[in-house]
Amino acid sequence: MKDVAEGPVIQPRTRVYDRPVILLLSATFILTIARALALPYLVIYFAEAFGLGVADIGLAVGGALIVSSILGVYGGFLVDRFSNYTVMLAAATVFAIAFAVAFQVTSLVPFIIAIVVVNLAYAVVDIAVKSGIGFLVAPDKRGAVFSLKYTLTNVGYAIGPFLGVLFAKVSPGLPFAAAALTGAVFVIMYGLAGERIPRPSGAASPASGSSFAIVLLHLVRNYRLVCFTIGGILSAIVFGQFTAYLSQYLIVTSDPKNAYQVINYLVTTNACVVISLQYLIGSRINQHNMFRMLMLGMVFFVVGLMGFAYAQVPVVWVLAMIIFTVGEIIIIPAEYLFIDYIAPEEMRGVYYGAQNLSNLGAALGPVICGIALSFYAPQTMFYVLSLCIVLAAGFYFIGSRHRADQ
Repeated sequence: MKDVAEGPVIQPRTRVYDRPVILLLSATFILTIARALALPYLVIYFAEAFGLGVADIGLAVGGALIVSSILGVYGGFLVDRFSNYTVMLAAATVFAIAFAVAFQVTSLVPFIIAIVVVNLAYAVVDIAVKSGIGFLVAPDKRGAVFSLKYTLTNVGYAIGPFLGVLFAKVSPGLPFAAAALTGAVFVIMYGLAGERIPRPSGAASPASGSSFAIVLLHLVRNYRLVCFTIGGILSAIVFGQFTAYLSQYLIVTSDPKNAYQVINYLVTTNACVVISLQYLIGSRINQHNMFRMLMLGMVFFVVGLMGFAYAQVPVVWVLAMIIFTVGEIIIIPAEYLFIDYIAPEEMRGVYYGAQNLSNLGAALGPVICGIALSFYAPQTMFYVLSLCIVLAAGFYFIGSRHRADQ
């Protein structure tokens, strides 16, 4: 049985940032800070607490991300079958408990399971937030709200690691406890103030009363969704963990001191550009221009990658990162809008869950780049990444043409 709140269907509202939308955006901001308190230091914690080597750490971190991404599709299915309020409250509770478990356990396997659960719960909240925005915000305003959501995510990732390092100086495991406490505070806040968003009634959908297997079959048969998902995976190879593959490249082509210096410049540049320009640019993306904007974002990515390939001094690295980041802040809301546009009203959650599979690309990026750096000249890595962008653009083009021909 669906947990559907009683009452009339909520139509998109004329006022965009009313209380329910602000609460959804607060979920993104608060839980991102909680996640960023601890997860950026996972590599160090794995080495210090469990004595893992570099290869094993990569396997553990990448494996946790891949498993949680795949399970996120089922999380989206739950978002469609239960009320948004119930799913967000349950997922945030699991998020806080999983971080508390990670703080307490001393064995490797339970710790990895806890991290998988943290990533999965965060993904479910993220899907529920995007689904809620789709229900509450008029179509022509969603691009702006999705851009603000992404801006808040980046602000959270800027604040969280700074606080996390302060806690880690006291005790290596303390960031996990702080993340659990932050998650618990959000649960209390949302439990008291959250609004139950009803599901649309009377719309035929494969999700209505169907099993997860039937819904999966529907997803696989949706040509547009498959194209956009593959495009998302390919583009995420490029922007999902760019600091990882740029670090790999710099370690191969320069000394560690220079690598650390350049990466610090690039991370700071990326954060400043996203926070300052994301809403300004993203708010101009809508359902009428989203494909053109996607292609423009792809062009910025390729130009930025070529800048990295031939950068010799920090100022060129920074300029290339500015161009690359503009591509990122165009792509993110445009991808959200594509999925929002093609998703049936009662299947927004599972469609966003499928989009969450783009995290597979983020996990694959450092692996593909590592192989390229091992067997070819270092600059070849950027040509491989550019090829991923071209292929992603091709899948987006095929998916949009299919939509137009229907």
